[in-house]
Amino acid sequence: MSDTGLGPIAPSERSQWIRLRTLISLRWIAICGQLFAIAVASTQFNLQLEIGLCLAAVGVAVIANLIAIFVYPENKRLSENETVLTLLFDVAQLAVLLFLTGGLSNPFALLMLTPVIISATALQLRSTILMGAAAIGLTTLVAFFHLPLITSDGTVLTLPDMFQFGFWAALVVGVTFLALYAGWVTSEINSMSDALLATQMALAREQKLTDLGGVVAAAAHELGTPLATIKLVSSELADDLADRPEQREDVELIRDQADRCRDILRSMGRAGKDDLHIHTAPLGSVIDEAAEPHQDRGKKLIITVAPGNGTNTRQPVIRRQPEVIHGLRNLIQNAVDFANTSVWIEAQWTEAALTVRIMDDGPGYPPHLIGRIGDPFVRQRKNDHEVKKRPEYEGMGLGLFIAKTLLERSGAELSFANGSDPFLANSEQPERSGAVVEVIWPFDVIVPDADSLSAPLGDNMRIEA
Repeated sequence: MSDTGLGPIAPSERSQWIRLRTLISLRWIAICGQLFAIAVASTQFNLQLEIGLCLAAVGVAVIANLIAIFVYPENKRLSENETVLTLLFDVAQLAVLLFLTGGLSNPFALLMLTPVIISATALQLRSTILMGAAAIGLTTLVAFFHLPLITSDGTVLTLPDMFQFGFWAALVVGVTFLALYAGWVTSEINSMSDALLATQMALAREQKLTDLGGVVAAAAHELGTPLATIKLVSSELADDLADRPEQREDVELIRDQADRCRDILRSMGRAGKDDLHIHTAPLGSVIDEAAEPHQDRGKKLIITVAPGNGTNTRQPVIRRQPEVIHGLRNLIQNAVDFANTSVWIEAQWTEAALTVRIMDDGPGYPPHLIGRIGDPFVRQRKNDHEVKKRPEYEGMGLGLFIAKTLLERSGAELSFANGSDPFLANSEQPERSGAVVEVIWPFDVIVPDADSLSAPLGDNMRIEA
């Protein structure tokens, strides 16, 4: 699982994304709803409410909104603590209104769920626990202590005790379940969002490396002839100026600088034009390029490229896509990281499909995680031996997620397995007993058609900045 340099964004950082104006807008909606409910209850249903106290409770929310609007700038984003205090204020204000309007006999007690759900989707777990505890505590309080709803003829409207308890239990369960549900789903969405962002950055980086890697084929090819001409002419001039040391030194300097330009072109990255020659490459060359960064890491890489059974065709030329190279490189890195001594990379093709299989002799995938391989940020607790073996490895699964996403984008299907049999003794295990990754492309997806391969390439296109 390769080190991408990217990790999940912490919930404490996400809480900084909440705009104060968003919560202000939601509170205005709540205020309008509260005023409408009070008006309907008093005029249409003739309930004897403490109108003054109810309007005072709503007025506090209005004042809080006005203060927030005039004191803070429009682009103000709340910290974790500021968001918690804002939501706690909303819970308390709603609890006061419920106290004045019948407690749990008021069906609008259901709105106690709203601040908890907002906290679960945006804040850390401890903040959500605090919000849930506050909501449950205040709900329990107004269940026992509240002003009853009284009609115009003096009838007290109250629910039977069983329904009161049932409504209270439903709110408690709702707060707990919805908070867990919203938090869980939001965490999954955020993890996937972070991982997809990392994938896009990895692909952009690989595309840039691909653009920079063709200097020998592009710039050196295009400038090779004039540089060779300069060197040839300068060498002839140097011979002709043997009796003129000062001029001869200048000509030799020109020749040396031409050699230097040639060396720079060989060592620098590619820039300027998009080299059409490197859009395709033989299968073995693409695998060698993907494996090259891991050749000297202390593990033996054994690469085999051969046709499948019953196939006599020559090695195919495939699309040299950044997704393919970076995806295979991540898979090879994962195998090298966990292999004991050797990694096997086998590529074969038939008329229907092209397959790349990567195997190692390491411990393999944890059996309980095989079904989740390819999900971002799959964590696994490490023992002391694993920490010493690979201290930088955090076990997030981001590298495999990026590899899987990029390779699937190129049209491949991936499968993950272990080469060992858990029922065999260690001495009976096969040599390739570690992790096994199989990448399969339909042949016509990864291999260009014969007409496009034989067609003239044309001029290299300039890379747009």
